[in-house]
Amino acid sequence: MFLSLFLPKFRKIKPKLVKYLHFMGKTIIISNRLPVQLQISNGTITAIPSVGGLATGMKSVHSGGDSLWIGWSGLTDEDIPDELAPKIDQALAEHGSSKVGLTAEEVDGFYYGFSNRTIWPLFHYFLEYAEFELNSWNTYKAVNQKFADAILKEADDDDTIWIHDYQLMLVPQMVKEKKPDLSIGFFLHIPFPSFEIFRTLPWREEVLLGLLGADLIGFHIYDYERHFLSSVRRLLGLEVSFNDIYINDRVVKVDSFPMGIDYKKFNGAAKKNKENKVEQQSELLQRLNKHKESDPEARFILSIDRLDYSKGIAKRLNAFEYFLNKYPQYKEKVRLIILAVPSRSNVPQYQLLKKEIDELVGRINGELSTVSWTPIWYFYRSMPFENLIDLYTSCDIAWLMPIRDGMNLVAKEYIASRIDKTGVLILSEMAGSANEMNESLLINPNNFEQIADALFQAINMPIEEQQERNSHLQRRLQRYNVEKWANSFMNSLNAQKDRDAENISKQLTEHRLVSILSDYYKAKKRILFLDYDGTLADFHADPQKAGPDKELYHLLDDISAQKNTELYLVSGRDKDTFIKWFLPKKYNMIVEHGVWISQNGENFRMLENVKNNWMEKIRPVLESFVDRTPGSFIEEKNYSLAWHYRKTDPDFGNLRATELNTVLTSLIANDDLSVLNGNKVMEIKSSNVNKGRATVRVLGEYDYDFVFAIGDDWTDEFMFQELPKSSVTVKVGRQKTAAKYYVENTQKVRALLKRFTD
Repeated sequence: MFLSLFLPKFRKIKPKLVKYLHFMGKTIIISNRLPVQLQISNGTITAIPSVGGLATGMKSVHSGGDSLWIGWSGLTDEDIPDELAPKIDQALAEHGSSKVGLTAEEVDGFYYGFSNRTIWPLFHYFLEYAEFELNSWNTYKAVNQKFADAILKEADDDDTIWIHDYQLMLVPQMVKEKKPDLSIGFFLHIPFPSFEIFRTLPWREEVLLGLLGADLIGFHIYDYERHFLSSVRRLLGLEVSFNDIYINDRVVKVDSFPMGIDYKKFNGAAKKNKENKVEQQSELLQRLNKHKESDPEARFILSIDRLDYSKGIAKRLNAFEYFLNKYPQYKEKVRLIILAVPSRSNVPQYQLLKKEIDELVGRINGELSTVSWTPIWYFYRSMPFENLIDLYTSCDIAWLMPIRDGMNLVAKEYIASRIDKTGVLILSEMAGSANEMNESLLINPNNFEQIADALFQAINMPIEEQQERNSHLQRRLQRYNVEKWANSFMNSLNAQKDRDAENISKQLTEHRLVSILSDYYKAKKRILFLDYDGTLADFHADPQKAGPDKELYHLLDDISAQKNTELYLVSGRDKDTFIKWFLPKKYNMIVEHGVWISQNGENFRMLENVKNNWMEKIRPVLESFVDRTPGSFIEEKNYSLAWHYRKTDPDFGNLRATELNTVLTSLIANDDLSVLNGNKVMEIKSSNVNKGRATVRVLGEYDYDFVFAIGDDWTDEFMFQELPKSSVTVKVGRQKTAAKYYVENTQKVRALLKRFTD
């Protein structure tokens, strides 16, 4: 919605959310700017609610119940006299708002500095404009901490927090660290760049970790979501499953929510505009109509943007000149109306951009104008809403070609305002809204030939085709409006909160552990099955270097020494490695997923009758994938082959793993073999071998009244499924599992096992 171009950046939604707020706590909205504008006059304070954008959209969330909006008032600390500070707080409180005080120096470093000279150009792919200044980064961190502190001061554990946009990317983690039970959502209103661009940011890990403090992270379109997930995998090495990110003891959901507009507002205003009599029309509309009447074949082409290099205004002017030279018959027949709204005029790059555009408009008009025709009408100003509707309803073509744009709501506003369904939208495929507006003429903003042809097509498009295209667009915009956007995000955040509650019900809390320990010590005969990699020890890029440390030996010794207690290490590892590491300790061991067993320090014996003559057929296949996947390698065991890809690029490794799985599935279909997909490893083994079969066979040897099993990956699920229902089964990590409980990581595993020895 175009009002967002004139008002502070964060304002984009609309009412009717109260029925979705089923939680008991209040809702706290956080954005860089508050949804009110303060006016100081003669020692009095007036707070005027902002109209449109995020302010309108969040109205139902903000005013429909117990809620608070936190943000900067727009006035620096230096602008506020001491005697007026309490009055400002009171005026804001009357609108459900609370301010974060910022000094002029903080605004310069945080907003004009890091936010708009680093993040904005970088995330919009203008790497040449990005500045990496340590002082600006430090100010950004300090101001984000101010916002976080303001939230923490007001928030209770059952509250829901919704943080908006790139100025506040560190706030989620800052809040989550202090109040882990808060439900936190974050929405990014600009694009998220590809990994290759994002990796150039010196503080890339800190930004990612800051965002991952949220429980739900929203983007406009899937491309931005995909780029974010790729950066998380590659830079942080975290596990990503579809759109879930596993970090410590939490699951962060990432999803796309394309933002809509207040369709009724624009469509209704356009209808009212059409019904106005001549004397009720604005001066702008009367002049536009006069020009149209003088030449019915004339066409108005509309271009509306903030004056920003990401919008491609200069390139659009050059493309328009190219069009007029390629199709000279349209000279004196078309007019380009450019409305460039002032933006960040104190940033040097924007000052240079304005100078470039001024010169381009002057040159093109100077070279091509005639006595009765000026090719470009150029306005560098804001316009009232009524005049925007005048432009939307009068212009035959809307031409929007940003080089990179998070969404571009102007495209949607133009279509919503076309009440007779005429008009043609030419839209850059680099705008987020292009994903939803395929009926428009999509163009590559760098392809002048394609742009010129699109303008030609738009000018000559039959009315029937215009109406058919716009009918589809309007139905979609009306259905998925800004209200729906807000509802979808809040519903998803609430669902994530409910999902976390389900996970917490399985968490091995102190209360549950006390009950388990009571059963443990009462038991007459107890047995523990312990996975190794990812459970007792963290994963290592080189499996042979992930040997046990002294602390682990000591812990296992203490458990094994207890009376009436049997401990089994159950692993997919090869027996030779476990002979070296553990046989001298005389621990019981089951290795290679259940092929071999060693009890009381005896030599390994086969637990299952398996063959390995199939390995000669499979090994060349794995070797070919090693050759094509740098960093991967083969681990050869006695009766299985494992392809490890932990050291490969995460995205590339996952792609190769999917390909290999397809190849292997077809190869082993008739060989009684199966593929185990573990943590960054694929293992081919006999189908009749798994940890579940092996542990159940061991259980048959005695009558155990306490059975405990713990593991971290898919291969351990066989154990959890096969063991008796009375068993205590524990998964390492918050994932879908057949286990009764979960703990977060290997450190928690060791702390848990130590409790068995107290």
